Amino acid sequence: MNQIAVVILNYNGQKHLADFLPSVIQFSSCATIYIADNASTDDSLALLKTEFPTVNIIELTENHGFAQGYNEALALVEAEYYVLLNSDVEVTPHWIEPIIELMSNDKTIAACQPKIKAYAQKSHFEYAGAAGGFIDHLGYPFCRGRIFQEIEEDLGQYNDTKEVFWATGACMFVRADVFHQVGGFDGDFFAHMEEIDLCWRIHHAGYKVYTCGTSEVFHVGGGTLHKSNPYKTFLNFRNGLAMLYKNHPEEGFALAILTRLVLDGVAGIKFLFFDTWQDCWAVARAHFDFYAHFFSWYRKRKQLQRKKNISTVYRRNIVWQHFINDKKTYPEIPK
Repeated sequence: MNQIAVVILNYNGQKHLADFLPSVIQFSSCATIYIADNASTDDSLALLKTEFPTVNIIELTENHGFAQGYNEALALVEAEYYVLLNSDVEVTPHWIEPIIELMSNDKTIAACQPKIKAYAQKSHFEYAGAAGGFIDHLGYPFCRGRIFQEIEEDLGQYNDTKEVFWATGACMFVRADVFHQVGGFDGDFFAHMEEIDLCWRIHHAGYKVYTCGTSEVFHVGGGTLHKSNPYKTFLNFRNGLAMLYKNHPEEGFALAILTRLVLDGVAGIKFLFFDTWQDCWAVARAHFDFYAHFFSWYRKRKQLQRKKNISTVYRRNIVWQHFINDKKTYPEIPK
C-alpha cells in the first residue's frame, strides 16, 4: 500500500494537465500520482501516455461527475492518505509534507487543506477554499480569506494551523479509511458542495478537519463549470439544500430548512433583477429537483447518525452578517 496517493480527476483537461502536472510530478516525490480520467473526449489520455509515462492512469468508462468519479477511482487506489487534487492546481515545494506530518501526529484529523491562492493573482486567496472553510447554521459556506465574492489578500494572516468545518475539494488531504467509512462523496451531487457534505459526515463520525497555513497551492478555478454557467448555479443551490436537509441536527431543523427556502427565493429574485433570468430559473429548477427526489434525500438523512453540536458550525447567519451588517472579511464577523 502507498502511504500517499495524489489523485487527479480529469475530464477534458488536456491543457490543465500539460500546464500543471509537471509541478505535481516535480514536488510530489513522496507520493504516487494517479490520473483518474472521467471518459474524456479530448486528447488527455494520449498526452498522459506520451508526455507523462510515470503517472498511473485510471480510465473510467463514463463521465461520473466529480463526486462519483472520485468514488469510482478511489475504490481502485490503496493508500493511507488520499490527496484529491484538481487538474488546474499548481503546487509548490513541500506542499505535502507539513499536512501529512500534522495528520500523522493527530489521528483525529481526518481531512486537511493547504492555503488555496489564486493562480491569476498570486497575492490573493482563491474562492474555492481560501484558508479553510466554515458553514453557518443554515448551510451557507464561507472561508477564512473569502466571504461570498469578497476575496482577501494574503498578508500572512492565516499562516496558522486551525480546525475548520470543511476542506476544499480542489486540494483535500483525507484519510482513506475515513473516506470509505463515511461513504465517500455523495454521488448524487455530481459536482459542487460535495466536499462540504463529506466533511459534515466526517464531523458526524467524530473526526476533525483542519487547514495548514504552512502549505500553499495556486488554483485557476472554474475549469469545468464557470461561475457564470447556470448549471453551476443549479448545482450549488440544489446541493446546498440537499446537504442541509441531510446533515442538520433535529434541533432547529424545520426552521433552518424554512429559512433556507426563503433566502434561496430572495437570491432567485436578485438573480432575476441584477444578473440573468437563467440563474433565477436555475434556482427554481434546483428546488423542483430537490422535491422530485425528496424521498432519496429523506432516506439518506435517516441513515446518518448526526452529531448535535459541531464547534466549527457558525451559529449566526453569514448572509445577514455580510449583506446587512457589511462584514467583508473573516476577522470582521462576530464569532
